[in-house]
Amino acid sequence: MPRYVQRVRYPPFELDHMDPSKVPIAEAILYAPESDVTEFIIGNEDDWIVEWRKISDSDESKNLLNSEVGFKPPKFLERSRTGWYIDPDPLHNISRRLIFPTVSLLIVSLFIHAIEPGLVDLGIIGGTIAGSLEIGPLEYPRLLFFTFPIFLVPLLFRTIANFRDMSRQKKINNDPYEKPDITIQLDRDSASLTINDCSDIISPFRARVQVGVAVPERDSILKSLNRLEGGQPSPGMSTRFPDKRVASGDEVGIGVGEATPMQLTTRRSVILEPMRIMETGDWSEIFEVFSPVDLPLPIGNWPGSIYSSLIAIHWEIVIEFKETDGSIIKWVCPILMPQSSERTEIEFAPIRSGRSELSSY
Repeated sequence: MPRYVQRVRYPPFELDHMDPSKVPIAEAILYAPESDVTEFIIGNEDDWIVEWRKISDSDESKNLLNSEVGFKPPKFLERSRTGWYIDPDPLHNISRRLIFPTVSLLIVSLFIHAIEPGLVDLGIIGGTIAGSLEIGPLEYPRLLFFTFPIFLVPLLFRTIANFRDMSRQKKINNDPYEKPDITIQLDRDSASLTINDCSDIISPFRARVQVGVAVPERDSILKSLNRLEGGQPSPGMSTRFPDKRVASGDEVGIGVGEATPMQLTTRRSVILEPMRIMETGDWSEIFEVFSPVDLPLPIGNWPGSIYSSLIAIHWEIVIEFKETDGSIIKWVCPILMPQSSERTEIEFAPIRSGRSELSSY
């Protein structure tokens, strides 16, 4: 029964705030019965890294991980990455970009109020914005009545975007489109898509193939690092979320934070959570149903589909459709890529933001 070594340093949710070289690598030995997995390494020792290789004598001291190895997506990936999805409302991204300038404006206005007497004496500012306004028993800087409404703009945009997203999610969950009938021809060098049938009120217009590394399971990460649940988590990990909170990343992974914008609590999310290590192929236009379309594969000789609790290489196809009102909705489903015939090496892991509105979907 062959044994392999898995080594993972997976990007945390707020990856911009962490030096990868300071994060410990989770390393473990596992058995892969009746499977022939081609060795691969994505990334490098000083960066985010995902490695799967045969065991050597120097690896005997590593922990043994009791994990199944398969070539088909596990249930949680099937559940969270198959079906109809939408992109987050563009106002989410606009709101996030406005936070820094609006907060800076508020701080500057408070500073100007603090040195206001000197500015008035020098004639730099006049009585229109100088001084305070008395409301009840308190006085408020007059300048805040100009800057504070601007400070609230990102919150207003975020609220509008959440209501729009929730409205679309409710509509899709209450009356979903029929699953499109598609045929996929796939090998290590090419991919071809044919749409045989789909709903009459949506029209396909483009598709692509993408591959990524799913979030590792929390228990496997902790065991590989010789840490216990309830103790201090590894850098980049949070403490376990309450059982009542259910999301694809929170349920089995190491995620922390808001990966997707506000979603309905009683239905499945229709906003796709990003894989933080991911590469996409170019979009290919779809001109008509029943016509085969060649889809470029992602750059680099990526490993084939393989799943364990620590490393999951997940391939999927994304087909975008236009609704009658011009809105875009996408169908996402996994595809099974064969194993490479030779060792795969990708020098730098292509990373994405943990937030869906910033992950270039």
